[in-house]
Amino acid sequence: MDFDLTQSQHQIVAGVRALCQRFPDPYWRDKDSRHQFPHEFYRAFADAGYLGVAIPEEYGGSGLGIIEAALVMREAAYTGAMNAASAVHLSIFGLMPVVVHGSAEIKRRYLPPVAKGEIHVSFAVTEPDAGNDITHIKTFARREGDHYLINGRKVFTSKAQEAHKMLLLARTTPIDQVKKKTDGMTIFFADLDRRAVEVRELHKLGRHAVDTNLLFIDNLRVPATDLVGEEGRGFRILLDGLNPERILTAAEGIGIGRAALDKAVSYAKERIVFGRPIGQNQAIAHPLALAHAQLEAAELTMLKAAWLFDRRQPCGAEASTAKLLAAEAAFQACDRAVQTLGGYGYMQEYDVERYFRESRMLKIAPVSQEMVLNTISEHVLKLPRSY
Repeated sequence: MDFDLTQSQHQIVAGVRALCQRFPDPYWRDKDSRHQFPHEFYRAFADAGYLGVAIPEEYGGSGLGIIEAALVMREAAYTGAMNAASAVHLSIFGLMPVVVHGSAEIKRRYLPPVAKGEIHVSFAVTEPDAGNDITHIKTFARREGDHYLINGRKVFTSKAQEAHKMLLLARTTPIDQVKKKTDGMTIFFADLDRRAVEVRELHKLGRHAVDTNLLFIDNLRVPATDLVGEEGRGFRILLDGLNPERILTAAEGIGIGRAALDKAVSYAKERIVFGRPIGQNQAIAHPLALAHAQLEAAELTMLKAAWLFDRRQPCGAEASTAKLLAAEAAFQACDRAVQTLGGYGYMQEYDVERYFRESRMLKIAPVSQEMVLNTISEHVLKLPRSY
């Protein structure tokens, strides 16, 4: 097994790092404090071709895999934490169901402008009354000739303030009329039409530069041509978005954790207390060393999951495990960074407090740590289902 990156992958990492250096900590500190979307970063990212990293070449992308996408997102998160990552990652993982299952027409119409950064994309799956139980969503799409009429609500929808399109999951058959509760759901690549969708921003702990929203959908008309894959098979199709989402989220956690760790290590080398650098004390050094080890382990799992996905092999357990480990490792690294800097770690100008706030989200989204453990318990260990 070869653990080294290819030459082209090294070039991708170097290219993203060079781009991100144009957007240092003060830029992200300012965007976070002003609650402003990082349009300059998004535009530079799109112009460099990174939004299309996993979009086929025939539709304007680079035609690369989730491994390359994960490397891109790791580097973006290292520089701008979740504000940077969430500004762009929906255009990467969110389009995988379209890339894999979309018709030639829907790919031709939408993938090129997404790759160019001309279309912002949202992921509208979670609902207020369903949460992690996706099968019990209430948003319903009724067929009317060559259109569907959709009504319902979605919550925790990122970038809906900027988005033009949304990957929307809705029921097309009531749950009491299907043999399996995962049947009867359909995915649409729908317009986020403000005439039929009220977008209400939610106020949250961190990641202030990228909005999170509650959507009220009232008679949204969606052409049948904007359906992704087959009607009623949306849950299976959605997995081609959920697994990459967990892999890329893991990569982002690793990037944030390493950024926090690097700041903590630099401070521990320079800060002199009682006549010696504080990094000489094992109470400081050992937690930082453990954070490094945890991030390394998480990255190996993340890369394995990405490798499996790119080869169209089952990777649900690996993707979930990578997200679980990376979220824990990122949070611990950020927590230790704040503790290492002490009072300065609590100050905004030192940035680790922002990393700490943003890393906490990774233990909740896109799926909670507890639900990941439920998945591993049932599908890997074959224990009785607990819910």
